[in-house]
Amino acid sequence: MNFSDILNDYAPYKGIVENLNNTPVSVAGIVESAQGQLIYSLKNENKSSALVVCYSDMEARKLYSDMELYSDNVLYFPTKEYIFYNIETSGHQNEHARISVIQKLVSGGDYIVVTSLDAILQYTCDKEEFKSLCIDFELGKTFNLEKLTENLVVMGYSREDSVEGAGQFAIRGGILDIFPVGNENPYRIEFFDDETDSIREFDTYTQRSLDKIDFARVTPANEAVITDEKRDRIIAELEKRIRSAKRKKSDESYFIETTESDIESFKEVRYFPSIDKYVSLVYDKIPSITDYFSDNDLVFIIDPKRISERGKTFEWEKNEVVAELKEKGIIGAAKDSFYCSYHDKVHEMSVKKLISLDVLSHSSTDFKYKNLETFTTKTTVSFHGKIEYLYEDLRNWQSENYTVAILCTSRGRGENLAGVLVDKGIRARFIGDDANKANFNKGETVIIKGELNKGFEYPEINFVLVSDREIFETKKSRSRRKVENANRIKNYTDISVGDYVVHQTHGIGQYMGTKKMVVGGITKDYLKIQYQGTDSLYIPIDQLNLLYKYVGNTDKKLKLNKLGSNEWNKTKQRVKQSTEELAKKLVALYAERERAKGFAYSEDTPWQRDFEDTFPYQETDDQLRSIEEVKGDMESQKPMDRLLCGDVGFGKTEIALRAAFKAVGDSKQVAYLCPTTILAMQHYETFLKRMESFPIKVEMLSRFRTASEQKRILKKLKTGEIDIIIGTHRILSKDLEFKDLGLLIIDEEQRFGVAHKERLKELKQNIDVLTMTATPIPRTLHMAMTGVRDMSVLSEPPENRYPVQTYVLEDNPAVIADAVRNELSRGGQVFYLYNRVQGIYRKAEWIRSMFPDITVAVGHGKMKEDELEDIMYDMVNGKTDVLVCTTIIETGLDIPNANTIIIENADKMGLSQLYQLRGRVGRSNRAAYAYLTYHRDKILSDIASKRLRAVKEFTEFGSGFKIAMRDLEIRGAGNILGPEQHGHMDAVGYDMYCKLLKESVDEAQGIKIDDVQDVAIDINIDAYLPESYIRNHNQRIDIYKKIAAIETEDDKFEIEDELIDRFGDIPRAVQNIIEVASLKTYAKECGIYEIAQSGDNLLMKFGENYVDANLIMGLDKMFPKRIKLLSGDKPVISYAIKGEYKKILNIVNNLLSTIKELQSAEKDSIIKS
Repeated sequence: MNFSDILNDYAPYKGIVENLNNTPVSVAGIVESAQGQLIYSLKNENKSSALVVCYSDMEARKLYSDMELYSDNVLYFPTKEYIFYNIETSGHQNEHARISVIQKLVSGGDYIVVTSLDAILQYTCDKEEFKSLCIDFELGKTFNLEKLTENLVVMGYSREDSVEGAGQFAIRGGILDIFPVGNENPYRIEFFDDETDSIREFDTYTQRSLDKIDFARVTPANEAVITDEKRDRIIAELEKRIRSAKRKKSDESYFIETTESDIESFKEVRYFPSIDKYVSLVYDKIPSITDYFSDNDLVFIIDPKRISERGKTFEWEKNEVVAELKEKGIIGAAKDSFYCSYHDKVHEMSVKKLISLDVLSHSSTDFKYKNLETFTTKTTVSFHGKIEYLYEDLRNWQSENYTVAILCTSRGRGENLAGVLVDKGIRARFIGDDANKANFNKGETVIIKGELNKGFEYPEINFVLVSDREIFETKKSRSRRKVENANRIKNYTDISVGDYVVHQTHGIGQYMGTKKMVVGGITKDYLKIQYQGTDSLYIPIDQLNLLYKYVGNTDKKLKLNKLGSNEWNKTKQRVKQSTEELAKKLVALYAERERAKGFAYSEDTPWQRDFEDTFPYQETDDQLRSIEEVKGDMESQKPMDRLLCGDVGFGKTEIALRAAFKAVGDSKQVAYLCPTTILAMQHYETFLKRMESFPIKVEMLSRFRTASEQKRILKKLKTGEIDIIIGTHRILSKDLEFKDLGLLIIDEEQRFGVAHKERLKELKQNIDVLTMTATPIPRTLHMAMTGVRDMSVLSEPPENRYPVQTYVLEDNPAVIADAVRNELSRGGQVFYLYNRVQGIYRKAEWIRSMFPDITVAVGHGKMKEDELEDIMYDMVNGKTDVLVCTTIIETGLDIPNANTIIIENADKMGLSQLYQLRGRVGRSNRAAYAYLTYHRDKILSDIASKRLRAVKEFTEFGSGFKIAMRDLEIRGAGNILGPEQHGHMDAVGYDMYCKLLKESVDEAQGIKIDDVQDVAIDINIDAYLPESYIRNHNQRIDIYKKIAAIETEDDKFEIEDELIDRFGDIPRAVQNIIEVASLKTYAKECGIYEIAQSGDNLLMKFGENYVDANLIMGLDKMFPKRIKLLSGDKPVISYAIKGEYKKILNIVNNLLSTIKELQSAEKDSIIKS
């Protein structure tokens, strides 16, 4: 038998099956945890799809999560957020998730769709229109590219330079890149003339092709599809409404202004944020997700009484919304409708095969039933982590011939449990990883890999299902879905015109774009860099590796260097000297740490593995690697001094927990130092919860403890009765003594004062130290400090949280009031960020005036520390509804119930600040919202305007996100290196600083630095990227960077493959750039720092100690009468070209190959002698 067969002999179940053609049927007595299994079984009996309707989104998500145990064909259809105001929005995750469900339904196959009542009453794509607009690509099929482009725009796709997210497309020559909504990867479709020649999937991060496929379907990307005919009809109706409004005596100016603006939006961009208010003009009859189900499909109503209550509330809310929008001038006609009628929907579902499921008795509802069935089910009780209770229940169940299925979250845990049960004399077997294919016999106990929120029992048929969540008290883990590419973007290197750049030799200038120049009949691309005064420098594009984008302090205008002056060299020398001092200090500290003897912890115990199994989520690769690095340090003889870097929510605390458990396992004490009382309290509660099943004593020391409690804790620490102490700087006090401290965990060390840091130095001696920081660390700094600082970096999020829906808008009190009201109505809390102490209390009063019955608190940095902490404590504990505050909430706070943040004057804040502030919400299983506002009609400064444009691009794959990440990383670098080094970083730019630091660290460690670091090759060949080949400026720069980074043959083949894949066949001028870049690596190995064509000669300039008599004689022998050694400070070898100009690349290649062979032969002879 399997999960679908469990109920086959159960009379009430058979009664439902017999009446599937005589519905509606009401089923009572079915507990929540058993509902998924019943739905799965009935859907299989009916051989159809099924729609499951819950009264709320939260209940729908819970049931969807349970349904995943039984079937892979389960889909979740979320509600969408309607937007009635013209505000910029980022992120369309919910809408894309809805379209993804529709796409699967129209593609065929039987699915179970779980949703909420609100979602089925909202509009979605019209079924027939959706199917008619789908475009199928097959090999050999022909398309008119111009017409295809128009169709994609109508379908809601936006045209971009490159495709980075769902709903985008790009066309380059005969190549179409498109990311259909609902796909895991985008498609790259190549045309030969108008015929489909090739279809491939590609990766948005690398922009490289993955697998070839024969077929690709592209579905609409928007739920309100605006065809040309519809657009014309809507515009005509809106113009009619404007004429009518102008004739009225009442003030209709706001309606006229917004509607005229919307008409322009329809004409220019077709789709815009507030299009929801015109849904009744888009569709004659509001289409719904229910339209996608046939009369033979099953419809399940979960908790019909609550559905009926929600339906009535929904109708009232709908009427209120329409009235309010009409009153505010948002819409012009009270007849406009945005939703389906609840009562019409009840009737529509009732004529399908409707089954309602109720936990208790049959209740009076809006649904009229033809048949009633009553089940007897129970939820299983929790074992509270006491496995002996499980043994007892299993023996009782087996004595009564029960069929018992136990779900375990991992295969390892399942196999271990099976072994333990057999050792206890309990018959049990582990039967595999796939719950929906599991087969077992009646009366046996089986263990299956799978997850369920809670177990259930059918006592009348002797069946029970137990979840390991009830045995071990873990949360249901969330499956890891594919991480959006945004979270993988860590280097923002696009250079735009006007950006500051740093040239290795000439210093800080301003990039003014690329220029194609013909010199002596040869065409090349050059970068124009503006320096002080009227000085400009044209740099050959193949020397792009000598240029860095300036990353540092850009809040004020930078002073450009002057060409020809010594100023840049002096600055660079000053910074180099500083990095040398820092490197010596770091190397000395590291060497001292290497020599020190600490405690070597034993390998992991079975308890350690049991503890780690209680982690309710799946670890990321970064987490697993970091955990191994920390454990490796702890098990070695030298004391650990590791820095753990990662953004808030990336899983640092779990690594700290495992390290702490390991330390206590070897009878050592652990101290966890936090920068604030609130954080100490939150970590204390986390540690208590995770360790409650183990004999480990955890305590907290902060001002929340009374004097007598503190005295008792100090005494127990000294005697070793406390294993783990969590606290603020109070644990650094001299009166605190440990019996045997083994591990110190420090959260955000940079937030502690000088005196505290000195005390930390004393504590750190000969114990293991794990320091954690929430600011991401750039890879370049990580690499520069390799060998002098042990670092673990968490750069991928642990799971896909509900994304933060972000809106950017002019100040609009109505929108803000709606945002606050919506959050409070779902029992949540709100952050209102007002970053000026002056006026902050007035802002709080304004919110109180709108919502007199709520609790509004104010928090800012000028308050006394204790007062501020009390306010934060109330927010954490849910006593405050709205916290009006400054940027004090930027880091550290974890308040899962706060899921709306409003940021006033967002244009005045840095992007990294906005990124971190936005991260305060969206830390739970609820949708989260961020509203970024700026003053209405404000004339913005140039810097603020640029920042605001970037804020508007603040999407998961927009450049604003990349800048924010880069900015944050630089801040992280400053935290690690200290304020003095931060100043040096600003002086030369971040990338140049990292280069100098890497050199200094290598020198301090005795690693030889190459004499020849950069090679210049200037030969007479066309070398440029034609605009006809790559049109977009940033893409051209990106490709130039990749070409400049060629170091091996594999690198060369890689870039050639990428160019062919993304842009088509490589033109000769582009191939020349690649060949020159490849030759540079060869030249560097030979000790050549410059190759230049001068008239009829090719000059090769060498570093010291690379040229001797044997090399000259060898070259002369291979190339008679062509080789000369020229006199000068450094050796220069001249080669006479003698008219072979067209073969110049081959000549250089042959020369370098010969030089390499001769130099290798010379080395071999020295070694032999």
